[in-house]
Amino acid sequence: MSELITVWSTPQVKTIVWLILVDYVLGFVGAILKKEFRLGKVAKVMGKPVLNYLLGYGVWTLVVQAIGLPVLTNFGFIIVVLALIGSILENLGKFGISIPAWLRRD
Repeated sequence: MSELITVWSTPQVKTIVWLILVDYVLGFVGAILKKEFRLGKVAKVMGKPVLNYLLGYGVWTLVVQAIGLPVLTNFGFIIVVLALIGSILENLGKFGISIPAWLRRD
């Protein structure tokens, strides 16, 4: 149980939480500005992606520690951060900021 607490108190998890917060706020404001805001989407956005990023990283960390390859923890962190940056860039596009095609999710 102490390993689980250790995983959730790392700087990586704090970074993921901050990126999720930035992504969520940008998406929320962007949806309001574009008049696409739907209250039903709020629960959907908070539930699935937030849980996927946090639980995915947590499980990844525990698994790589259990198999004796803690070096791979950074790989999982990088994948989550890149996914969140992609989502943040997509939300910035809602503000009219030009995002190169190779950075957009289609």
